[in-house]
Amino acid sequence: MRSFGRVLLKHVTCDQGQDSGKEIPDNMVSGGKANSQRLVSSNGTNHRSHKNLRTLPKDQGNGNGHNITNTNHSPDIMTPRTTTNGLAKIQSTSGPQNGNFKGTSRRPRDPSMVDNPGVWILAVPAVVAGLCFARSLLGEFVHDDVWAILNNPDSRGETNLSTIFKNDFWGKAMADNTSHKSYRPLCVLSFRVNAYWSGLEPFYFHAVNVVLHCMVTAVLGYTCSTAVFEDRKQAVASALLFAVHPVHTEAVAGIVGRADIISCLLFLLAFLSYIRSVEVNPPPDCFPGTTSPLLLLLSLFLGTCAMLVKETGLTVFGVCLVYDLQILCWWKSLRASSSTHPRSMWDVTAPFLKRALLISCHVIVVLGFRVYIMGGSMPLFSEQDNPASFSPYILSRFLTFSYLLAFNAWLLLGPITLCYDWQVGSIPLVHSIWDIRNAFTLLLVVVLLSLSRHCLTGSKRAGHREVTVGLLFLIFPFIPASNLFFRVGFVVAERVLYMPSMGFCILCVHGLKRLSSRVGPRGSSAVPLCFLLLLVLFSCKSVSQTECWRSRESLFRSGVLTLPHNAKVHYNYANFLKDQNRKEEAISHYKTVLRLYPQHSSALNNLGTLTFNLTAAEEYYRKALDISPQHSRALFNLGNLLRTQGRNKEAEVVLRESLLHGPYFADAYSSLGSLLADQKRPQEAEEVYLTGVKNCPESSDLQNNYGVFLVDVGESFINLLYMYCCFIYDLVDSS
Repeated sequence: MRSFGRVLLKHVTCDQGQDSGKEIPDNMVSGGKANSQRLVSSNGTNHRSHKNLRTLPKDQGNGNGHNITNTNHSPDIMTPRTTTNGLAKIQSTSGPQNGNFKGTSRRPRDPSMVDNPGVWILAVPAVVAGLCFARSLLGEFVHDDVWAILNNPDSRGETNLSTIFKNDFWGKAMADNTSHKSYRPLCVLSFRVNAYWSGLEPFYFHAVNVVLHCMVTAVLGYTCSTAVFEDRKQAVASALLFAVHPVHTEAVAGIVGRADIISCLLFLLAFLSYIRSVEVNPPPDCFPGTTSPLLLLLSLFLGTCAMLVKETGLTVFGVCLVYDLQILCWWKSLRASSSTHPRSMWDVTAPFLKRALLISCHVIVVLGFRVYIMGGSMPLFSEQDNPASFSPYILSRFLTFSYLLAFNAWLLLGPITLCYDWQVGSIPLVHSIWDIRNAFTLLLVVVLLSLSRHCLTGSKRAGHREVTVGLLFLIFPFIPASNLFFRVGFVVAERVLYMPSMGFCILCVHGLKRLSSRVGPRGSSAVPLCFLLLLVLFSCKSVSQTECWRSRESLFRSGVLTLPHNAKVHYNYANFLKDQNRKEEAISHYKTVLRLYPQHSSALNNLGTLTFNLTAAEEYYRKALDISPQHSRALFNLGNLLRTQGRNKEAEVVLRESLLHGPYFADAYSSLGSLLADQKRPQEAEEVYLTGVKNCPESSDLQNNYGVFLVDVGESFINLLYMYCCFIYDLVDSS
């Protein structure tokens, strides 16, 4: 039983919340039987009129960069080669007709195999993914995990289930001005289920993340096998590259990265459902219609769920529409335009336009709900979170945001330097067009324009489908993090690259395939070895980076070693050292923070808490308030310092101002109530205590101090019991 003793308050509090990196991503098989194989003599005639045979635009290659020809001189034979979206692709096994075909002949793959991609396509990449990140199972709750799970009653299951649909990712009400506006109820629900079955044991939280990453890898392999590549080996290669990519470490080893993983999984499932809903055998002069409305509705449902896990999931609808137009409908538009009896544009495009209208209306409704749940306000970020967005110069903002695109591309291409936080000085702003970093931006623009041109004009070229899907998966999920439509709360975040990395892996394997076809027989044998070496290097980097996420100390120390010019990582490490009572080291890193970023008010406040010289401490608090006048903890610390010096009037003013800017700060209520009680002002003190108990019902220290106050002023037991019952009634009534 708690003794009736007053809880002694330290005269200082520190900003522990500042170390949080909160952030405010050829069609598949229809499942039907393959068309019966038919032998049709070409004889140079057009076969479009045959009712049971449809030629589709195909990649002019066999999946490894070599075109397929028949070395004999038999009549031209049209045979189904592979199946996409349930359609048998027709390939001529005759010799070259226009002199443009090169390479050797290859036996066509059995179309029936496409409906059953094989367990190995799913199992091998999934097993590799699990082995690569298995060490993360030994990790603790670190960084944002503490705030999203340990300090979030919604995740711990201590609130009503309905509250997860009213609060943000961190447990604050969405309508609150201080809310981060990250609405991810399904992700919070997964944390809640995790806590219900296994308690707050980090091993099981990490295990779920690893299993989910394995599932995403397997589904990506299936998607690449049925909707992207014609050669299964290339599909497996893409899935393997995705499985071991080091940029995924933050998403897999950091438990809050589960939002990106689940959203990616639902993204892929929504994409697969959509393309399976499209008609397999449409009329020859019309865009394919929708044969399965249920699958189309399932795609809408899965895409919405992806958004409720993380906001980037909504981009799957844009991917589906562009894929529909570029891959499913493009070849039909070519045939319709060349028809001897052309139909009206509406008749040709009506099936696609109906799907596009349905999805557009759905997206508008979902976005409207998202704006409504945010309470009509955008999240508030500081200059530390995203310095470029606060620059007063349009040129600096444009050049910096453009360079950040190239920087993220480099993290995918060469993930050598990885860090859990890229804020406050990690990437200096680009102020001039003569900055050498603009060259990397131009290079990225050239590459993207070249690939886009290939998609728009190369419908009959080899790899058209691969490049299109690769670009869609790369670009669309990254749009919400690009600062294009709204300000985001970070400079660079490796976790947001989890979904775009799917597109990078597809494009990378496509590029290696093209390279293999150009370097000749000897060089082509070296390409698989280079790819294997790349997988080994990526795996080693992922394993070593996973070790950094084992504990708070290892994570924060790795940040200091990786980005010593980043003030944020020094600040986080200093907070950890202070918690470990390693004051001298903490002071050193706080001073490093102020050297790198003199306007860091929280570092000034925390440095004041470690300073034994009261005059120096007061100076630190006042400097922090000069930078951030609404800094509630600096106000609280200054008020307590003034009280110890006997300057009670000043202390009362400062403490009241602290509560004005921090109404849920329990220690400030206790300190102000105690000050008023010492001045023989019991009624005012009781009002402060009651307000504090109402705003901070979970603070046991505040309630204990209130009880001590009531005893000191001579309240009878009956009055105490009555007030306690009233307090319990108010809590039940408010809930």
